[in-house]
Amino acid sequence: MLLIERYLLRQFARSVAAVTVVLLLVGLGGLLVDLMAEIARGKVPAALLLSQLGLRSVQVLPILLPLALFIGLLMAVGRLYGDSEMAVLSSVGLGPRQLWRPLALVTLPVAAVIAVASLWAAPSGARLAQQMVEEANRSFLVAGLEAGRFIELPGRGGVIYVDSIDVEGSRFGRMFVQAERDGRLDIVTATEGELLVEGERGRYLLLRDGFRVEGDPGQRDFRMMRYAENELQVPDREPETETDQLEAMPTLALLPQDAAPARAELHWRAATPLLALALGLMALPLGRGEPRQARYGRMLAALLVYINAMILLLLGKGWLAAGVLPAWLGLWWLLVPLALLALWLFATDGRVRRRRGATA
Repeated sequence: MLLIERYLLRQFARSVAAVTVVLLLVGLGGLLVDLMAEIARGKVPAALLLSQLGLRSVQVLPILLPLALFIGLLMAVGRLYGDSEMAVLSSVGLGPRQLWRPLALVTLPVAAVIAVASLWAAPSGARLAQQMVEEANRSFLVAGLEAGRFIELPGRGGVIYVDSIDVEGSRFGRMFVQAERDGRLDIVTATEGELLVEGERGRYLLLRDGFRVEGDPGQRDFRMMRYAENELQVPDREPETETDQLEAMPTLALLPQDAAPARAELHWRAATPLLALALGLMALPLGRGEPRQARYGRMLAALLVYINAMILLLLGKGWLAAGVLPAWLGLWWLLVPLALLALWLFATDGRVRRRRGATA
């Protein structure tokens, strides 16, 4: 590799890495907001905040990395043109099309990382996140219940207090629960009990030796009864949608399935690394500019190209899942024209200017 190619490789890599860090920080902020909302609804236990944030950050890599690659390369190429370095390189015979090697050495590894994240890491992270939430629903300790404190039940279903919890987090002693349903107050106490999870019944408390008081505080209409054993349903987390199940399914398990949503998920996973390759190839010709020219226009153009491409991919995924598009067409109707456009821009980069100069 030539010395100038190593220099360009470092410039491209540093720019892409810097943009990646910034976009990941922004993406983590959005994920944190969504995760806090799910914790408030009782969908995710509060104790799993950091682990869920880390696992979900892997799932956004196939979306953020193509944009980071595109903007990073555009910024690096734009700086080369702005500092007249490209003019010097062209004068010694290194035009834009001769810079394919440093461009490929940055684009191909990033596309490989996106492929690994999309085809393997993101589904594995989604499965692990779901398993952790399922396990947390079986334990008071992981779900955030602490002995000696009043804790709000998931989904704002009431307030619960326990005096002691065993090491496993499933059995407790001296419990108090207060809930309000349709204006009626419901208070339950128990000497001891345990948390059980059974199939369709979901989570419920098996209580022993306690009292139950229910009624309307406004009308002073209360009823009290004592029981030897009672069951109290615990508000469960929101059920998983079909989309969540498909996102957590291994890629190899999607291959033999003929259902439209499964085929749409498979095409989506394969489309993101191919999109990164097309955007990386398109960055060099789109980064062309004049010395001292403002670079903000290129950034805006990059965002528009990426946003339009991503919107079309998401629309195509929805059309595939709904059966509007045939499975054999997949997302190729967008990826193939985009790749051809990128190849044409790269192949013709610099030719028009040289012809005009020769004519003059």
